[in-house]
Amino acid sequence: MLASRMSPTAAPRVWITRAEPGASATARRVAAAGLFPLVAPLLETADLAEAAAALDALPTSAVLAFTSANGVRAFARLTPRRDLKAWCVGTATAGAARLAGFADLVAGGGDVEALARDLLEAPAAAEIVHASALEPAGDLVGRLVAAGRPARRLAVYAAREAHPAPARLQEALGAESILVHSPRAARILADLLRGRPGPGPRVVGLSPACLAPLASLDLAGMVAPASPLETDLINLLASLR
Repeated sequence: MLASRMSPTAAPRVWITRAEPGASATARRVAAAGLFPLVAPLLETADLAEAAAALDALPTSAVLAFTSANGVRAFARLTPRRDLKAWCVGTATAGAARLAGFADLVAGGGDVEALARDLLEAPAAAEIVHASALEPAGDLVGRLVAAGRPARRLAVYAAREAHPAPARLQEALGAESILVHSPRAARILADLLRGRPGPGPRVVGLSPACLAPLASLDLAGMVAPASPLETDLINLLASLR
């Protein structure tokens, strides 16, 4: 693990709560910023095999919408389809789509609302299919349908609670800062922190929605970058040390 090659006393410790493989990628960025990453995911992902037949049957006129790199990777494992145009929420998701073999793709501005605006401004397609988590963080399809665009959601993976080893969890709970990439992880974190003596660690969330489940806790601070991009998240974290 990346953290084992660094001295924990050399830099402020940062607990990374997101699921793998994203957690390790974030850890590398945190280390490059001169901080000490502690990877202890609170979520893990699992493909939904039952979605494979529906993905294979998508018409060639359909357009895909991805709101996470996890969605891209699950889609790619479930079906060989790469003939559809892929609209991606941001550059990281677009990078995952490119690696998965999509040639026709568009990177959005970084959040679901920006992606919805981009899709509504694009020429109408027969259908927009959101390849999503079982419990998506935002309602992309609802936004599109309300604007009169045909769209549906097709869940390709589920995010489930992960349970770090007790010793690793205790180490992570002692970090000076915690990175939270989703409201779901924030809810799990809130349960772990609730009842502990405060003030707790500082939490840096990818967006205000990622901080909302922690609002009632006694924390050293909560902050989110102006835009939901991991580059901005890491820059913000580094500026707080």
